[in-house]
Amino acid sequence: MKNDFEIIAKYTDKPLIIDGKLQEDVWKKAPIYELELPGNEKKQPVEKGEVQLAWDEEYLYVGIKFYDSDIVQESNKNQTHHYLTGDLVEIFLKPEKNTWYWEIYGTPNCKKTVFFFPGRGRAGLQGCFKPNIDLDRILIGTQIKGTLNNWHDIDEYWTLEMAIPSEELKSFGDNFGYGSEWRILIARYNYSRYLHWKELSSFPKLSVPNFHLIEEYGKLVFEK
Repeated sequence: MKNDFEIIAKYTDKPLIIDGKLQEDVWKKAPIYELELPGNEKKQPVEKGEVQLAWDEEYLYVGIKFYDSDIVQESNKNQTHHYLTGDLVEIFLKPEKNTWYWEIYGTPNCKKTVFFFPGRGRAGLQGCFKPNIDLDRILIGTQIKGTLNNWHDIDEYWTLEMAIPSEELKSFGDNFGYGSEWRILIARYNYSRYLHWKELSSFPKLSVPNFHLIEEYGKLVFEK
């Protein structure tokens, strides 16, 4: 059964500066959604995560603030499995009426990855790990309140802005923007010396810790 929860992306008539500072006017207006742990119980993550969405005719913008006592990302490469090497945000985007979807990563050290799945039944095949989007066209900026890859201290948080080009998401004939129908999930891997185990959270909340439960993604609403 599909999730009917709506996630609002606020329209901006001014292009954003993608620096991770979240200072533009649209971020003051866009709803803040808090990440949740999977499962039926109302348990919140040990370390809170917040996400906001905005859009214009060229980009979908994602803004996050992840509280994090131990900010870590051991990979300094793009287009790799960053969830195996440290902290990241994962954005899943799927057109409502088609089977394909994207899995897009952003890390505290400004690295990015795009995986593309023609359908969930192909998940795990090597062909899905090709970017399918020009990585240079995905813009990413981050700010860190703390130190990266230093487990000796206590960090505070990291923020990220990402701009995902709508033209790339329309490459298979889907519309994107006002009036179009898309599903979205924003997910987090959080590694920390101070946690009992790595923490997986998302918005919307999932029934189990599986970020490929496309039926439980939220409805992306392009508000203008």
